[in-house]
Amino acid sequence: MSRIPQHFIDDLLNRIDIVEVVDSRVKLRKTGKNYSACCPFHKEKTPSFTVSPDKQFYYCFGCGASGTALSFLMEYEHLGFVEAIENLAGSAGLSVPREELSAAPQKSQQNLYSILARAKTYYEQQLAEHPQRRDAVTYLKNRGLTGAVAREFGLGYAPPGWDNLLVKLGLNEEDRQLLAESGMAITNEESGRLYDRFRHRIMFPILDLRGRVIGFGGRILNSDKEPQAAGGKPRGAGPKYLNSPETAVFHKGRELYGLYQALQQQRRPENLLVVEGYMDVIALAQFGIHNAVATLGTACGEEHLKLAFRHTSSIVFCFDGDNAGRKAAKRALENALPVMTDGRKIQFLFLPEGQDPDSLVRQIGPERFSQQLNLALPLEDFFFMAVAETIDTRTMEGRAHMSKLAAPLLNRLPSGVFRELMFAQLAQRTGLSLDVLMELIHEPASLAENPQPSEIRQPNPSPSSSYIKAERLPPRPPEASRAEPPRQPQTSQLPRDTAGRIKLSPARLALTILLETPEFLHRNEVNCDLPDDATNSELTQLKTLIHLLRDRPGASFHSILGYWGGIYGMEAQKQLTSLVANHFLDEARRRSAYDSLQELKDALARIRQEEQLRRQAEELAELNRLQLHELDDTQKQRLRELLTLKQQTRLSKQ
Repeated sequence: MSRIPQHFIDDLLNRIDIVEVVDSRVKLRKTGKNYSACCPFHKEKTPSFTVSPDKQFYYCFGCGASGTALSFLMEYEHLGFVEAIENLAGSAGLSVPREELSAAPQKSQQNLYSILARAKTYYEQQLAEHPQRRDAVTYLKNRGLTGAVAREFGLGYAPPGWDNLLVKLGLNEEDRQLLAESGMAITNEESGRLYDRFRHRIMFPILDLRGRVIGFGGRILNSDKEPQAAGGKPRGAGPKYLNSPETAVFHKGRELYGLYQALQQQRRPENLLVVEGYMDVIALAQFGIHNAVATLGTACGEEHLKLAFRHTSSIVFCFDGDNAGRKAAKRALENALPVMTDGRKIQFLFLPEGQDPDSLVRQIGPERFSQQLNLALPLEDFFFMAVAETIDTRTMEGRAHMSKLAAPLLNRLPSGVFRELMFAQLAQRTGLSLDVLMELIHEPASLAENPQPSEIRQPNPSPSSSYIKAERLPPRPPEASRAEPPRQPQTSQLPRDTAGRIKLSPARLALTILLETPEFLHRNEVNCDLPDDATNSELTQLKTLIHLLRDRPGASFHSILGYWGGIYGMEAQKQLTSLVANHFLDEARRRSAYDSLQELKDALARIRQEEQLRRQAEELAELNRLQLHELDDTQKQRLRELLTLKQQTRLSKQ
């Protein structure tokens, strides 16, 4: 005969947050430290049902109902004990084990939580008092952190030395054993002696959903303070970031750094922003963006996403726009597919190269950073872009390759409307029927199998292919044009013709048409060879756009906007958006695609013509500065030609 081990039940209740369990069934309101609602177990008009997150306990002052998350589930959903355990375990992503009745229960985990809490307190004290704390304080100040946010996240300092924590907390054999079991101490294989895992590091305590310390992350400081091991044998300083190992209370594949703090700000956030590091989470919180979380040195996996979706219906991944960021995004995309049930939303935001959330929010401020989130790619757009990244979908072979890669991946989606729509979109993009695609779903496929862009450089004309940062961005404009973004008049103030339509300069008109219809750039009859004129900011922007579209034929308007904001700033990005919207509200219903193409060719021709006239005027002015007797025959002939051209131009304008 078997039973569910008591240690598993204890661990399950330690992992489950009663507020989450109750709130998903009975809407709770925060009242001070606790939450309240009208009791679900008896009729009442005034709330008397209270849930305590600290004690993980509920109580009704009206009818006396009380208990844990397990008893609430049994009472509310009329489940048996085993059914309730299995229900809670499923929500936590755990499998319910069984053991023979004679098996001895494992040791309680409460002592582990206790020793970890004491370690957190010790590290906080060292950051405030240790004689060598200056390195840690200087590092935090240089990163721009305030004392308030350091206290909010419980930052501390592990001083140099091999046994500081052991001496302070390992007062007896039981405590030393707990330090080893909690991952705070390591056993030397040669001598069998314990030593501190974290030495001369900034310490980031990792909290579970109930605010208990379950582990630590440590960021190394300058390595010259690292002492030698006992016996004089040198040791390396270790990795830049070091996390606690897996323990009975810490499983990094199922935890998100900063989630506890985020939920203290808002119990049900509109979305969660998944970033890559501790400092990103903390910096965003310092600037008032409290919905950021991070994985713990691992790729964002299915369990991470299940945890996040227990608290929100929308997730935004925030990655660097470099090759490593794209690889991480693809891994996250694949892991996200099995959890994309209807009603859930996942987006991908790629930051400018060289930027992370920490640096970017300090550079542009929280308001503009939040605006960047509006440029995030929906999962469906990023999926088809990633699948077709190195495939020429204009060919039959390319579409066949795309279908074989995409269909098995889409088969990981759970049943529902979203799955059906994704398969319908694949059918539309490849021209294959759903029946044919269903025959491909059992072939193994992974986005990781796609060669990197450095290996294959085929164009991808798919309009959904978009990154905020392209793989090979065009060269940035000169420093002078980047330092002060060109100021454009508001579209409401732009001059209009007699029909009320906006009148634009040739460069601005060409830029606007290319934004709306970028495929025009690749027409043979469109000549985009333009003059160099660093003094003309509009021409500089047009050439920037042409470089971008040539480099990435499938760039969408969203990806172009993201790049524009990175070069010229959010204000120029807004102006560009407004300009395009106003212009094409005027033109879209009045002009055909042929008219727009012709208008583009005319605008580009006018740019070249204006440049030619400008150079002729400069040449004429140079010749006019000379006396007639100073001119040779060739210069006199050229002067007569320029005067004739000037007269013809004047007459043509009349």
